[in-house]
Amino acid sequence: MEILIPALLTIITAATPLLFAALGELVTEKSGVLNLGIEGMMVMGAIIGFVTVHVTGSATLAILASLVAGALMASIFAVLVLKFHASQVPTGLALTIFGIGLSALIGQSMIGIAYDGLPVISIPLLSSIPVLGELLFKHDILVFLSIVMVFVVTWFLYRSRAGLILRAVGDSHDAAHAMGYSVIKIRFLAILFGGAMAGVGGAYLSLAYSPLWVEQMTAGRGWIALALVVFATWRPGRVLLGAYLFGGITILQLHAQALGIGIPSQVMSMLPYLATIVVLVIISSDQSKIKLNSPASLGKAFHPSR
Repeated sequence: MEILIPALLTIITAATPLLFAALGELVTEKSGVLNLGIEGMMVMGAIIGFVTVHVTGSATLAILASLVAGALMASIFAVLVLKFHASQVPTGLALTIFGIGLSALIGQSMIGIAYDGLPVISIPLLSSIPVLGELLFKHDILVFLSIVMVFVVTWFLYRSRAGLILRAVGDSHDAAHAMGYSVIKIRFLAILFGGAMAGVGGAYLSLAYSPLWVEQMTAGRGWIALALVVFATWRPGRVLLGAYLFGGITILQLHAQALGIGIPSQVMSMLPYLATIVVLVIISSDQSKIKLNSPASLGKAFHPSR
């Protein structure tokens, strides 16, 4: 238990930023938009959150600033794609490159500065339960919020009228437009939500996971979050499962080295990305399943004048 509990706690912390980013992208894709700029939005959330907590000393303000930073980055993508009808794939890639470069510029003076990390919240009575109390009821606020957001997104997509409209836009934007719904507005709001969630995921990296700033500290987690959405077949509950699975693979390298397993560290570092490729290859082999679950209008531009 002395080894198992710390390992499971590390998996939870590794999965949290993936869960935030993947849930945001899931909502974005449900509206019919493919945003490949998650990595750029996450890294901007990470640096803005770290700068804010360093200047103000408030973790709450830092999280809110990261949320706004991610949403602002997403708004750039939304304007280019929805207003000027830019292609979604290259625009998302450009957003990632822009975010990585801008975050490095902003964070030049932050390198080498450490932060104490987000305070741990213990839920009264429940946190005192042996083993389960420490695993489930004793975390920082963002871990609890990530779990709550799974239920919120699930309820929104499948139990609310607004979620039904969002899914209708993603499945057939022309039909939704004919019924009088503003496809552009709905997709714009979905993109902003996805950016805000990615920004919060980035904030978790710099405020809790490794509370300091390092250039490109997202280390490809945005791309893993993209793969998670496909892995989950666009369902929030499966995103939770996938995030913790990939989180476990991510920290496997650390515990393998601690146990003295004779595998080169470079090979262990490859595991999360190798797993991402394998999962995508397996899922892509079943095209009928993808067509059945993916939004029909995903990646397709909408032209209301036509």
